[in-house]
Amino acid sequence: MIQPSDSPMLNAAETAALRTRQKARNKVMGLILGFLVLLFFSISIVKITAKQPHAPAQGAEAEAGQADHS
Repeated sequence: MIQPSDSPMLNAAETAALRTRQKARNKVMGLILGFLVLLFFSISIVKITAKQPHAPAQGAEAEAGQADHS
Protein backbone atom coordinates (compact mmCIF):
# COMPACT_ATOMS: atom_id res chain seq x y z
CA MET A 1 0.00 0.00 0.00
CA ILE A 2 1.30 3.45 -0.85
CA GLN A 3 1.84 5.72 2.10
CA PRO A 4 1.54 9.51 1.72
CA SER A 5 5.20 9.84 2.72
CA ASP A 6 6.24 7.47 -0.12
CA SER A 7 4.81 9.64 -2.93
CA PRO A 8 7.09 12.27 -4.42
CA MET A 9 6.16 15.89 -3.79
CA LEU A 10 4.85 17.77 -6.81
CA ASN A 11 5.75 21.36 -7.47
CA ALA A 12 3.12 23.99 -8.32
CA ALA A 13 3.47 23.56 -12.10
CA GLU A 14 3.07 19.77 -11.91
CA THR A 15 0.08 20.12 -9.60
CA ALA A 16 -1.57 22.59 -11.97
CA ALA A 17 -0.94 20.27 -14.93
CA LEU A 18 -2.39 17.34 -12.99
CA ARG A 19 -5.54 19.30 -12.08
CA THR A 20 -5.96 20.43 -15.71
CA ARG A 21 -5.82 16.82 -16.95
CA GLN A 22 -8.29 15.75 -14.25
CA LYS A 23 -10.73 18.50 -15.24
CA ALA A 24 -10.49 17.55 -18.90
CA ARG A 25 -11.08 13.88 -18.06
CA ASN A 26 -14.06 14.79 -15.86
CA LYS A 27 -15.62 16.85 -18.66
CA VAL A 28 -15.30 13.97 -21.12
CA MET A 29 -16.81 11.51 -18.63
CA GLY A 30 -19.67 13.93 -17.95
CA LEU A 31 -20.38 14.28 -21.67
CA ILE A 32 -20.36 10.51 -22.14
CA LEU A 33 -22.69 10.04 -19.17
CA GLY A 34 -25.05 12.75 -20.45
CA PHE A 35 -25.08 11.17 -23.91
CA LEU A 36 -25.95 7.76 -22.46
CA VAL A 37 -28.77 9.25 -20.38
CA LEU A 38 -30.23 10.96 -23.47
CA LEU A 39 -29.81 7.79 -25.53
CA PHE A 40 -31.62 5.59 -22.99
CA PHE A 41 -34.35 8.19 -22.50
CA SER A 42 -34.97 8.56 -26.23
CA ILE A 43 -35.03 4.79 -26.76
CA SER A 44 -37.58 4.48 -23.95
CA ILE A 45 -39.78 7.21 -25.44
CA VAL A 46 -39.64 5.61 -28.90
CA LYS A 47 -40.53 2.19 -27.50
CA ILE A 48 -43.46 3.59 -25.50
CA THR A 49 -44.93 5.64 -28.37
CA ALA A 50 -44.41 2.94 -31.01
CA LYS A 51 -46.07 0.21 -28.97
CA GLN A 52 -48.77 -1.46 -31.02
CA PRO A 53 -52.10 -2.37 -29.45
CA HIS A 54 -52.37 -5.89 -28.14
CA ALA A 55 -54.22 -8.40 -30.28
CA PRO A 56 -57.09 -10.14 -28.51
CA ALA A 57 -56.44 -13.64 -27.29
CA GLN A 58 -57.54 -16.55 -29.48
CA GLY A 59 -60.10 -17.70 -26.94
CA ALA A 60 -61.61 -14.22 -26.77
CA GLU A 61 -62.21 -14.19 -30.53
CA ALA A 62 -64.06 -17.50 -30.37
CA GLU A 63 -66.21 -16.35 -27.44
CA ALA A 64 -67.04 -13.10 -29.19
CA GLY A 65 -68.06 -14.98 -32.32
CA GLN A 66 -70.35 -17.28 -30.35
CA ALA A 67 -71.95 -14.38 -28.50
CA ASP A 68 -72.85 -12.65 -31.79
CA HIS A 69 -74.52 -15.79 -33.21
CA SER A 70 -76.76 -16.56 -30.24
